[in-house]
Amino acid sequence: MRTFLFQGLVGLSEAMYLWMVAAGLSLIFGVLRVLNFAHGSLYMLGAYLTFYFFGLLGHNFWLGLAIGPVFVAGIGLLMERFFLRWVYRLEVAYQLLLTFAFVLIFNDLVKLIWGPIYQASPMPPGLDSSLSILGQAYPLYNLFIILVGPLIALGLWFLLEKTRWGRLIVASASDREMASALGVNVPRLYTGVFMLGAWLAALGGALSIPIRPVSPGMGEIIIIEAFIVAVIGGLGSLKGAFIGAILIGLLHVYGVFYIPVFEMALAFILMAVVLILRPWGLFGTREV
Repeated sequence: MRTFLFQGLVGLSEAMYLWMVAAGLSLIFGVLRVLNFAHGSLYMLGAYLTFYFFGLLGHNFWLGLAIGPVFVAGIGLLMERFFLRWVYRLEVAYQLLLTFAFVLIFNDLVKLIWGPIYQASPMPPGLDSSLSILGQAYPLYNLFIILVGPLIALGLWFLLEKTRWGRLIVASASDREMASALGVNVPRLYTGVFMLGAWLAALGGALSIPIRPVSPGMGEIIIIEAFIVAVIGGLGSLKGAFIGAILIGLLHVYGVFYIPVFEMALAFILMAVVLILRPWGLFGTREV
């Protein structure tokens, strides 16, 4: 039982990285109706830029964490303003083609600037030790990540439910034409939402650098898992993304521990079951 509970803690920390990426993906789809295949690349850019500023600013992880994701949000602004805005009303295939082009561009760009080698950052001071939990050493940084994930969920809930900007986002997501007729600057609102989604993905990448190597293509793995999470939870549902990320995180660590040969298939099996029983996801809305 101790091992089971300990593995659960490991799974929760894994789930929080996934939650940050899936939250941005779901937010962008829920409001802009864009399937952003390049969302994993924004996660990768967040990791690279945080690592870059970490080195530039005297190996200060917290400054790198504060600046890196903001730069990626700026890249998101350029993507939305000059490219994605022109495909909102086109078929999903055009969105996927355009965002896949960004995946290739960003992958080559990081190879050109930082090279193809793997890079790693040390643990931030103060979080580089471990605690004894259930008789085993558990990294303090993982506990920090488990705390950060729900705080971000709470912040997003407050932003969308308790602020005027959040209410405008919900209104524009429900009926863009009506919101525009009432004087809402919908294009500017959409740009802000895309920047927020990009920042969330980049934050996930930035927080991952003390425990995961920074490398080209690192976003391609997590975007597949993020899509699975979004489908299980319901595309456009932040609550679904949070629950879905926890399910996939736990499934991953328990699968590796108990049935490693079959582990990779578990997430896809869960997604298939959800799609059969509830095609719109656990917390999604059925379209009529």
